[in-house]
Amino acid sequence: MLLEPLDPNERFRERRNRARRRRAARRLVLLAVVAVAAAVVALGMSFLGGGDRRTAASPSGAGQAEAAPTAAPEPEPEPVPLPAEIRGVHVTMALASLDGKLDEYLDLADQGLNTLQLDVKDENGEVAFRRPAVPLARAVNAARTYYDPRRAARRAEARGIYLIGRVVVFEDPVLSQARPSMAIRRRDGSVWTNSAGLGWTNQYDRRVWKYNVDIAVAAVRAGFDEIMFDYVRFPTDGDVASAVFAGRRKEHRTKTIARFLAYARDRLEPLGARVSAAVFGLSATREMGIGQRPRRLASQLDLIYPMVYPSHYGPGEYGLDDPNAVPGITVARSLRDFRRQLRGHDTLLVPWLQDFSLGREYSLEDVKAQILAARDADSKGFLLWNPSGVYTDGALAGR
Repeated sequence: MLLEPLDPNERFRERRNRARRRRAARRLVLLAVVAVAAAVVALGMSFLGGGDRRTAASPSGAGQAEAAPTAAPEPEPEPVPLPAEIRGVHVTMALASLDGKLDEYLDLADQGLNTLQLDVKDENGEVAFRRPAVPLARAVNAARTYYDPRRAARRAEARGIYLIGRVVVFEDPVLSQARPSMAIRRRDGSVWTNSAGLGWTNQYDRRVWKYNVDIAVAAVRAGFDEIMFDYVRFPTDGDVASAVFAGRRKEHRTKTIARFLAYARDRLEPLGARVSAAVFGLSATREMGIGQRPRRLASQLDLIYPMVYPSHYGPGEYGLDDPNAVPGITVARSLRDFRRQLRGHDTLLVPWLQDFSLGREYSLEDVKAQILAARDADSKGFLLWNPSGVYTDGALAGR
């Protein structure tokens, strides 16, 4: 007998119910510890007082005060339903700052768009807004005024657009320079930088975790539906052998990243937000040593977004002489490995697809070939990436 496929919104509710049960269990343990401690203190006081002191009568004549009624906990917000098929594009905060530009992207709904990925914190370490305030972002001069997040969220909601906020985590040249103690360092104590001269923050530092999740929380409270963490990994370029990580643990790097995502999930799920991450397209094919093994991260994520840009695969990858020349096949073979990694998990798969030219000119047919491969892989949809924010006409059409 075949089972009916589980609705993705039901998946989220079940995942959140499990998280609620975990939090409730932790609260019960804490309450039990407090109750035992209180009982011990009370017993000690009784012993010291001779054990024969009576409780003073209450105004009603009862021997003890009546317990105050406990208020029922407020229900946690429900998540916004996912589109039947995610069809979205990437928008930088700089583009969103231009007059009328955000509305231009929202107008792509007429061509099939139903999802917008808007940068909240980017690779430069900048945060798109000053309000809602994130104190540390202001203190290190990361908070800017590219757009009003509440206004952006209201506009998206009015058009029926699902809004994803992208938060770049560990590559952060602003925070690493302003707070060197939170950065990856060199052996001489200076801030480590990658081959582009950009500083990274320390994956083991919980202050870094809090800073990034505080930004994510601010975006969710402003109205974003989902937070996608990017650069949620260890660095790949530059003199990585010289990198020094304060507080480094003897654990697999993927466990470190999974612990960060678990912390983020525990803070964001109660707000009704989904939690996701962008990962390298090869991370399901081989161990890359950067903390992005999909199988180990899946339990912390509602969705995972592999960056399967064909131009980024070298000759011979997946048995293809030139992966960039056959984008549909390249995407299909990468997603095949992700499907294997995610087997047994309810995490939804949504690839980032290439809608830019690199190595050769990309056409509508090239973009459509990737979309078809994503659909054949039973993904939950796709997002198109173009760093300049220019997207191919006709690519966002439905099935």
